[in-house]
Amino acid sequence: MGNPKFSVVVPVYNRPEELSELLASLTRQTFQDFEVIVVEDGSTLTSKKVVDDYSPVLKLRYIVKPNSGPGPSRNVGFQHAAGEYFVVFDSDCILPPTYFDAVLTFLSETPLDAWGGPDRAHQDFTILQRAMGYTMSSPLTTGGIRGGKKHVGWFQPRSFNMGISRRVFEQTGGFEFDRYAEDIEFSIRMKQKGFRVGLIPDAFVYHKRRTSLGQFYKQVFNFGRGRALIGKKYPGEVKLTHWFPAMFVLGVILVFALALISQFLFLIAISGLIIYLFAIFLHALLTDKNLAVALFSIPSVLVQFFGYGLGFLQERLKTYSGK
Repeated sequence: MGNPKFSVVVPVYNRPEELSELLASLTRQTFQDFEVIVVEDGSTLTSKKVVDDYSPVLKLRYIVKPNSGPGPSRNVGFQHAAGEYFVVFDSDCILPPTYFDAVLTFLSETPLDAWGGPDRAHQDFTILQRAMGYTMSSPLTTGGIRGGKKHVGWFQPRSFNMGISRRVFEQTGGFEFDRYAEDIEFSIRMKQKGFRVGLIPDAFVYHKRRTSLGQFYKQVFNFGRGRALIGKKYPGEVKLTHWFPAMFVLGVILVFALALISQFLFLIAISGLIIYLFAIFLHALLTDKNLAVALFSIPSVLVQFFGYGLGFLQERLKTYSGK
């Protein structure tokens, strides 16, 4: 047999249970011409047993390395990959059975050098995970700015669901950032080198995100830091939309500061905030059709904005102070 069509690369750090669910979903793919390379990034809780369990049913390779972050770990996987395309998933993702068929169908009609796909919340995920999935993809938060079908050519794939051709890796060297917006930085370089990059709408994954609001806050805080780091290297890549969570944080602080100045202005401002959060609730209810998910979407969006906004502001302040 020749080389596989796809090489799936999965960096993992202390998450064997998540990896098991991802590998189980890979066994159910309707298109099976792929290999899987699991890169253990210095974990203390390893995934060796999980890999051993799935080795009889998947073409698996297991690479153990010192901890260096997801970016370098993916590059190690790419260096060992035999496929025509390299596909990256986070360990907390689950694939629908037709993922690779969706990619092949799209590429047969619209050739791409690299692609990304959307993420969704699976009905089996917890209420909180579904709420976090909603807020990360909602057009009423920052989820609506990732691009769409008509944006082929400038869409920035995210590393929880990203595919590249072998040629892209050979000409770019893969990821440069070790973590924090490493996928955005990689996408920018792909665009600069003239590669055709696009969104494949039907190549979606079910993305768990985190399991608690505290973990979610840490995740989005790092997202905010990462966007600011992108702005440091590529100043033109930080748009007004990327400032929105930071402006939201400053706006909320201003709302409560108004209480010290004018009760009337405070009531107007707090009413606006309540109306916005109620709109989030209604849209989440219409989207997920679950009252509990809609209710949890309110604290989820607040955590998302405050985490991202504060991470962004912290890193920007470091830039301004020369650190």
